[in-house]
Amino acid sequence: MTQRLRRIPSEAIFATLAALSVALFVLATALSAEGIGFPLDDSWIHQVYGRNLAQRGEWAFVPGVPSTATTSPAYTVLLAAGYVLGVNFFLWAFVWGAAALAWMGALGARVATRIFPALRGARLWTGLALVTSWHLVWAAVSGMETALFAALSVWLVLLTWRAHERLADARVPLRRAWAHGLGFGLAGALLTLTRPEGMGLIALAGLFALLAWPTGARRQYMSWALGVTLGWALGVVPYLALNYHIAGTWLPNTSAAKQAENAPFLERALWARYVEMLRPLAASGLLPLTPSVFVGAAHVARCARADRRAVLGLLPLAWALLDLSAYAVKMPAAYHHGRYVIPILPHLLLYGVGGTLLILRWGRRAAWTRVLSRSLALTAVLTTLGFLGIGARQYTLDVSIINSEMVQTAHWVRENLPTDELLAVHDIGALGYYAPRPILDLAGLVSPEVVPIIRDGEALMRMMCARNVRYVMVLPNQRPAPADDPRLELLYTTYAPYAVAAGSGNMAVYALHCP
Repeated sequence: MTQRLRRIPSEAIFATLAALSVALFVLATALSAEGIGFPLDDSWIHQVYGRNLAQRGEWAFVPGVPSTATTSPAYTVLLAAGYVLGVNFFLWAFVWGAAALAWMGALGARVATRIFPALRGARLWTGLALVTSWHLVWAAVSGMETALFAALSVWLVLLTWRAHERLADARVPLRRAWAHGLGFGLAGALLTLTRPEGMGLIALAGLFALLAWPTGARRQYMSWALGVTLGWALGVVPYLALNYHIAGTWLPNTSAAKQAENAPFLERALWARYVEMLRPLAASGLLPLTPSVFVGAAHVARCARADRRAVLGLLPLAWALLDLSAYAVKMPAAYHHGRYVIPILPHLLLYGVGGTLLILRWGRRAAWTRVLSRSLALTAVLTTLGFLGIGARQYTLDVSIINSEMVQTAHWVRENLPTDELLAVHDIGALGYYAPRPILDLAGLVSPEVVPIIRDGEALMRMMCARNVRYVMVLPNQRPAPADDPRLELLYTTYAPYAVAAGSGNMAVYALHCP
């Protein structure tokens, strides 16, 4: 029996555990009072764009009105394929999330064998850590591009290693190096089209490849780099042109809108923003692995001094720091379990697992170090598994909030409000899916004219009146005027318990009476 288990490919183990982890989260919601759903309203935005692309051939949120409110065109196209094939959209999103999680585990395992080539067990334990980390499972069933982006980022790290292994030799034909670079650039374009910050990883990969490349093969590097540039441009420039054609900006509207909405967080000290962004990720098996992350990174840095190629082992750490810094500096939004920085988690876990295995190896020297090192490893395993159950409960709460507030209100709007009168709404996703109509987006995603006044309630009220808005759909903290403002007449509220228990309030619909 033991011999049979050893012959099972590690990829099969990762895929099985990824499927079981995803099934645990989905089953938890299926058994809840509110049923299956998505934990974010933004997930529904992706669904709207995917459905409109598949059924109408439009890059639009509101039918007939082109817009650029999706930061992940690659994920939008993936969702559109599900609608073309007639697959249930929940099933399609969850299956692809599970596939991304399993792929992430397999890729992470292969990267681990390169970063820690002498560590027995690095491949298996790294893959296991990735597919059972609750943040990554949550991302896989979130209906968002997060898990796909995380997997692609690990893939780019692995491709950087492979480029060095196959091309860093003066005997390699330049045409072969160029062709390999073209493929790498197309992969980088896919990463960028999944989330725009992927551009940073492409730049870092080129830099670290240059640092690791032998001086005698610099012509091969230059040929590879030219191929990377061309491949990336071929994939990304058409999308940038589409954005510019629709909205007059190269990046999606969401970039400016999200930064404007989260501008108050920038008033905190920079160090506090870093801490705040990392804090949600610490509520996981990463916490007991934190010392191991430093141990693993220090070990790789020492190896890089002796072996030039080993500098590639620092690429995941550099990417994690760059992505974290980008959000800490520009948009330090730590809500939703740190959803914006969840993609750095697999890169940190690479060092955490490797560092733990190093500590276990060092701990063999004495009885007391053996006890301490094994206790650390056991704590990390038990914490990861324990948080998997906690994560399933948290995911169920997140889905219950969206279903009882955004989805339920969208159904009420569809059944009770006319479709030809303008509605101002902050959370547009579920509404756009279940009750499509002309809207004024108070979050600025599909209404970029809102962005300059996004935090000025009275200016928003004036804009709504000037645009002849008849109804307003908002949560209490999104309402641009007090509840007792005579211009707002309450028509509907959900009275659902989940958001209130979580410290928020209920979604409400108001009639707007302008003077």
